[in-house]
Amino acid sequence: MTGRVLGTPYWVEIASPDVEVSRRFYGELFGWYAYTLATGGYGDYMMFTLRDVNGPEVGGMQPLTDDTQPPSWSCYFYTDDMGASLDAVQAAGGQALMEPATVAHMGRAALCSDTQGAGFALYEPADPSLIPVADEPATMCWVELACRDVQESRRFYGEVFGWTAVDRDYYGSVYTNWKVGDWAVAGMVSMDERWPADYPAHWIPYFWVPDCDAYAARAVELGAKSRVPPSDVETGRFSILTDPTGARFAVLTPAAGARDRFHPRR
Repeated sequence: MTGRVLGTPYWVEIASPDVEVSRRFYGELFGWYAYTLATGGYGDYMMFTLRDVNGPEVGGMQPLTDDTQPPSWSCYFYTDDMGASLDAVQAAGGQALMEPATVAHMGRAALCSDTQGAGFALYEPADPSLIPVADEPATMCWVELACRDVQESRRFYGEVFGWTAVDRDYYGSVYTNWKVGDWAVAGMVSMDERWPADYPAHWIPYFWVPDCDAYAARAVELGAKSRVPPSDVETGRFSILTDPTGARFAVLTPAAGARDRFHPRR
């Protein structure tokens, strides 16, 4: 399978209470540059790029203006029919949190939440031939849902995106891979009693790095907190962190050949 299909992870975006702190942190950790894009009635939007300010785009950032919401990364999923995808979200019991918005020249986006309150977004690009950079270090390589009712999430995302859930052992518990055909597009973990009772269901992005241990240590030096120390799994070595503003993300060094099993974004 090649090309983009419904539900493929397409874009990631952070909502930060301090955009300068976030810009500096991710710039020093991943070598990202940033520029500000005017988006009409939706305020300024910061684009993260690789190599230089004119380099390929890897993610976005907007200021967090609602003090009741935690800093967080949002995962955007590809659709070629925004109306049909929003209908599917609502038919499955989820919510459309906003009307689809046209963002500059790039396309249309709509923020949604699933039946357990995990936020995600749909994205319909204006030009389907354009796609954020992938398949190199410091880019998003995986997305993962943490929730309490995995069966409900299997049902919801299966109905919305047509994903098939495949379970595998994960240190004595169950990890779910969501697949389209033979390709893995996302993962899911269960939030058990080790999680704070008031911590909501959420999606997080994983960023590809050449040395998980070194990047995790550097993130802590820059003000991040380690949530899961560097650990080995079938697909590589990963670590989960929260950045200096509190947004959760992960770094992953894929095992040899592991990226061949992820759905290509090109």
